[in-house]
Amino acid sequence: MNLGFKDFRTRVILRVVLLGCTMGLFMFMVVRPNMLFAAMLMALIIVLQLVEIFRFVSQTNRKLTRFLESVRYSDFISGFASDNKLGKSFKDLNLAFNEVLEAFRKARSEKEEHWQYLNTVVQQVRTGILSFDTEGNVQLVNANAKKFLGITNIKNLHELIDVNPGLYHAIHSAESGKSELYKGSNELYLTVQATELRIRGTDIKLVTLQNIQPELQKQELEAWQNLTRVLRHEIMNSITPISSLTSTLRDILDHEMVARDVHYELTEEGAEDLREGLSTIANRSKGLIKFIDAYREYTSLPKPKLVTVRLKELLDHVSQLMKTELRKTQIHFECTCDSEYLTIQADVEMIEQVLINLLKNAIEALGDTEAPQLSLKGYYDENAIKIEVTDNGAGIIPEALEHIFVPFYTTKRTGSGIGLSLSRQIMQMHNGSITVESEPEVKTTFTLKF
Repeated sequence: MNLGFKDFRTRVILRVVLLGCTMGLFMFMVVRPNMLFAAMLMALIIVLQLVEIFRFVSQTNRKLTRFLESVRYSDFISGFASDNKLGKSFKDLNLAFNEVLEAFRKARSEKEEHWQYLNTVVQQVRTGILSFDTEGNVQLVNANAKKFLGITNIKNLHELIDVNPGLYHAIHSAESGKSELYKGSNELYLTVQATELRIRGTDIKLVTLQNIQPELQKQELEAWQNLTRVLRHEIMNSITPISSLTSTLRDILDHEMVARDVHYELTEEGAEDLREGLSTIANRSKGLIKFIDAYREYTSLPKPKLVTVRLKELLDHVSQLMKTELRKTQIHFECTCDSEYLTIQADVEMIEQVLINLLKNAIEALGDTEAPQLSLKGYYDENAIKIEVTDNGAGIIPEALEHIFVPFYTTKRTGSGIGLSLSRQIMQMHNGSITVESEPEVKTTFTLKF
């Protein structure tokens, strides 16, 4: 009997039976006038029984409410077990509630661990990271970002206006998917990149700040070292023989001159040596002047005047310019363009100069090739317009591929070595690039990308 009373259903049935008996007794007393007071007392008992039944039955609703409030307020500490004695159904319900709360507790713990991990990573990376909403309220800022901003604590981006207005403007005006450059001190040259996203209904701008000054300094140092090495090599090649020949010519004048009465005569052999020495000095001087002219040409390129150019018209015009030179060879030349409607923003003269230089190099490389072939092709690929110059000539050895765009580097016996470096400089001024792929004696392709 005791086990039955512990069961929720048994308790409900017992209360209903007692309520029915009480109501029957109430009806019996109502029809008897001498028991009217007792009937009113019995009515009060009925009301109390109804209240008790409602309270008892609504325990499940209260339990569910408490469970939902625990989830709402992230209170995963409390448990459900106090009314397990009401039967198996209550015990199973409590077990289910406790399992759900435990799952929430684990999920929150894992979320906090992931947050701590990501926060540690964000704080440790060398890139500055800053995020803020449309009002400028800072959501996230790491140590490197504070270092670049020159501020130890920032709550709103507008606080940066008084500290560093230039950097504030660069960050605030940075567009999603694009990058801005900010020049600070001699040790600070930042690239500012932005990404926009929406979190919980709020627009957030995530900005990364990367100091490229060390890399620029490294590249600048390497560039100067390469330049000074080339200059030293070229100048020494000219100055050394000039200096040596000057000393030799002085010796000729001192030892080869023969006194004839009051005059001095130069022997035939001495005259020949003197003539040869002067010729060498003249040639080396011309070579040095040619090198200086090439250097001046490389360092004084004008700013390109960009206009909209139809790619097909540009390629056709270059082909016409090269037609005379190509007729002197046995080269099979082909010029194609995938569409008549492809256009680029370019300085026509500069790009023609690049293409003519590449075609001349290809013609020279095809000099000893059987069945020589040369092609000039324009097309659209990978969200960019490309121009390819391809030949099946001697090609470029792998060791030289990484150096051919270095100023004054050349594998030819003649030439200044600035043609390809000028081409790269021109393409960079057009926000484009030039690359090369070569398999000697098979195919060499130079690609201009706009």
